[in-house]
Amino acid sequence: MSTAAAALGDRDARLALGAVTDAGEPSVSALVAAVGPAAAWEAVLEGGLGELVAARARHLDLDQEREAYGTSDARFVVPGDEEWPDRLDDLAEVDAVQRRGGVPLGLWLRGPGHLRTLVERSVAVVGSRAATAYGNGVAADLASDLADAGVTVVSGGAFGIDAAAHRGALAVGGPTVGVVANGVDVAYPPGNARIFEGLAARHLVVSELPPGSHPTRVRFLARNRLIAALTLGTVVVEAALRSGARNTAGWASSLGRTLMAVPGPVHSAASVGPHLMVRQGQAVLVTRADEVLELVSAAGEHLLGHEQGPDRRTDALDVAQLGVFEALSARRWRTPGEIASTAGVRVPVCLAALTELESRGLAVGDARGWRATPRGPA
Repeated sequence: MSTAAAALGDRDARLALGAVTDAGEPSVSALVAAVGPAAAWEAVLEGGLGELVAARARHLDLDQEREAYGTSDARFVVPGDEEWPDRLDDLAEVDAVQRRGGVPLGLWLRGPGHLRTLVERSVAVVGSRAATAYGNGVAADLASDLADAGVTVVSGGAFGIDAAAHRGALAVGGPTVGVVANGVDVAYPPGNARIFEGLAARHLVVSELPPGSHPTRVRFLARNRLIAALTLGTVVVEAALRSGARNTAGWASSLGRTLMAVPGPVHSAASVGPHLMVRQGQAVLVTRADEVLELVSAAGEHLLGHEQGPDRRTDALDVAQLGVFEALSARRWRTPGEIASTAGVRVPVCLAALTELESRGLAVGDARGWRATPRGPA
């Protein structure tokens, strides 16, 4: 039976509206805000959003849609549900960007995690799909340290920085949420299928699009606002001048969230976006997880074992030595080649710096490679 033949309650009306309109259409969220979801559905049937949408609505069989959705192992949450994050309501107060915006009709969730609880203390880590080795390393380190501190890492599941962030959090068994521009049952990109499996098995995959939906450019733009709205702040690791990460950053700024950017090599095209955001005062420069937590947490609650203020052990280091020191990890062994690449120095310079750091008790090396001592970088 056509859904047009029966009046719908609010939840079913949201489900039906989501089936006949695309994600993040401001006209839809404005109509729902004005008259409520049930009355909005009636208005759509009568042509309130145009005849094309009305035709879709009149032919919608919601029972058939529910049956199809039921095979996806997903659940649908709406405003007013206990799992709904109130932060999303902030989207009603900001203007649309590229004709996308507004509070979502509802969210599809796949996984055992509780959305509201997971994002209560969360940070988005986003960046370029065409990430460099440096960017991937920084994103993974930031995410693992944030997750290790109990902060949920939110990202979009794409290649590059997104994938590195999810992997970093998953590697330490920490919380991470993927917000996608397709159905929660669709692994896109397919090359990241194992990441999505990990998210769905241990945490959450989130989308405002119904199961079975596939991504489009405008759906990515709509998705970005959700990443920014769900979290306390957004960290941009690498981004070109025009990129999805810059779009997410714009949403974070509009919503009053903390916007942060990681510096990179000055000649790297991948770091042009973060550098510009810092130079223009749009973002705060961050290099470590404790700096991120200091910005998004109450004073005194952010420490991960690092001292506040200058680290006096590094005061006597020259520029090359300090760069190599910052490229080390206390968690993972790294080869001199990897460290040199991250630090932006030649391998012989890196080896000399590592020897000096070892003599100062800041690094340790053996057949596995090099890593920072426990009091060095995480």
